Amino acid sequence: MLVHICCSVDSHFFLQRLRREFPEERLIAFFYDPNIHPYSEYRLRLLDVQRSCKRLGIPLIEGEYDYESWLQAVRGLEHEPEKGKRCQVCFDHRLQEAARQAKALGERRYTTTLLVSPLKSQQQLQASARKIDRALGTQFVFVDYRSGGGTQEQARVSKQERLYRQNYCGCFFGLAIQRAQQERFMDEMIEPITHQVLPNSIEERLQLYQRRLDLEEEGIEYTILRQRLLNYRLLQGWVRVQGEVVPSYIFTYSLLRHKRAKVRIEEIVDGVGIGNRDEVRVIDLNLLNFLARSNFSSTKELYFKGLLPQEETRIRQELGLGCYDLSPLIVLDKIPTKLEIYLDAITYTDVREKLLTRKSDA
Repeated sequence: MLVHICCSVDSHFFLQRLRREFPEERLIAFFYDPNIHPYSEYRLRLLDVQRSCKRLGIPLIEGEYDYESWLQAVRGLEHEPEKGKRCQVCFDHRLQEAARQAKALGERRYTTTLLVSPLKSQQQLQASARKIDRALGTQFVFVDYRSGGGTQEQARVSKQERLYRQNYCGCFFGLAIQRAQQERFMDEMIEPITHQVLPNSIEERLQLYQRRLDLEEEGIEYTILRQRLLNYRLLQGWVRVQGEVVPSYIFTYSLLRHKRAKVRIEEIVDGVGIGNRDEVRVIDLNLLNFLARSNFSSTKELYFKGLLPQEETRIRQELGLGCYDLSPLIVLDKIPTKLEIYLDAITYTDVREKLLTRKSDA
């Protein structure tokens, strides 16, 4: 039986139950989820599904990440609610590919772990499967593992197996609606031009769960803890000198009172230009290179390559700006006498995961 998989939280429990209920079946896992966005989130979910299937001893096939074809399929349904018409089309799209994959492997029967998700409509899934089975001659296997305490058991298994628990369904449109209802910033869609790995970004979680796999292969005990933090994202920013936009690098946690400010540098203390408004600080590239132990040839190069967030925090502290300081800190090729700054950024409370290794008791 081919089993379409959406995520490890649903699949691990689901596959365990299928094995008990269908002991004679050879299970083949099929990860086909072109709806997941961004691609880094897709990679993260696939990584955890690979770990899950390996632990269960079930072979896994990865389908094509044909995001463009999925977008075409749901065109015009972008604002549909969860369990609405977009979800129905999405199920049609994914289950049809699962059924085709089953036939290609010589398997007639197939099913999906979406059946166990409390956020999905089992009726919609069955409706999709009926159409597909009539067209392809396949047989969809319907099972209900939610009822009878199944959802609670699934949560227990997920916690016990330390699976990656995503906090949105997967598609951009569902995420946008969900975050709007939560009145929460959609930071999943933010990636800096420098490609820095930002705190609690999908990319940071991807690194964490890859590191988790490495520790397990090495037999090293670990713990995944959650911590609350004040997070930050720069949305847009620029600096003008004498009316011209110049290359600039804006440090993390830089905030202006009203997004835009005309600033005069009143004095330079130990290489740091002190602005007359909004506690602005400006340093030149030479000082940045000295503090960062780097050799950037220009601020433009720094702008595209960036610094690690923890390196920015260290430099802030070396310049006398403490852990709780939100003063704008800006790098320019040279410190001007006057400048105009536009800075659109946001701070927000967030919860991130942190991986800690444990020393052996031996």
